[in-house]
Amino acid sequence: MNKLLHLILAGSLILFTTAAFPAPGDVKLAYVNVEQILKDAPQSAESQKKLEREFSPRQQDLEKMAKQLKDKETALEKDSLTMTESDRQNKERDLSNMKIEFQRKQRELREDANLRRNEEVGALQERINKAVTAVAESEGYDLVIYGGVAYSSKKADITDKVLKSLGKK
Repeated sequence: MNKLLHLILAGSLILFTTAAFPAPGDVKLAYVNVEQILKDAPQSAESQKKLEREFSPRQQDLEKMAKQLKDKETALEKDSLTMTESDRQNKERDLSNMKIEFQRKQRELREDANLRRNEEVGALQERINKAVTAVAESEGYDLVIYGGVAYSSKKADITDKVLKSLGKK
């Protein structure tokens, strides 16, 4: 009786295992090169242009301020020998304050631009995920892998199909 119970359990386990896990040949796999999609998707170029338009005025203001700083430094170097000590100290203090203000604005611009870039990349990644899902479902893939792949045949690479789904032909 004990042997019969073991045989029934072993048979059930084999049936469950084959039903739950398809044979390797039955699984349809694909690979997506996300870096290529981020580089080639039309939405990437649109996002880049949008960010440039958004931050261009602040960047131009910083460039003007940098030129003013350089001009003031040059003027101070040129005129420092003929100035009174108190005038020279006042101009050096003004120049130092202006440098601090410039660095603060530069840092704020960099932080704001990084934050917005991350928002744009996040939105793009969401669109990419939807496109990958749509391609995978329409073509019957069981598993799609992003990056980190040591080898992928051209047949398993669906990057071009995802790009087409995103609007790049």
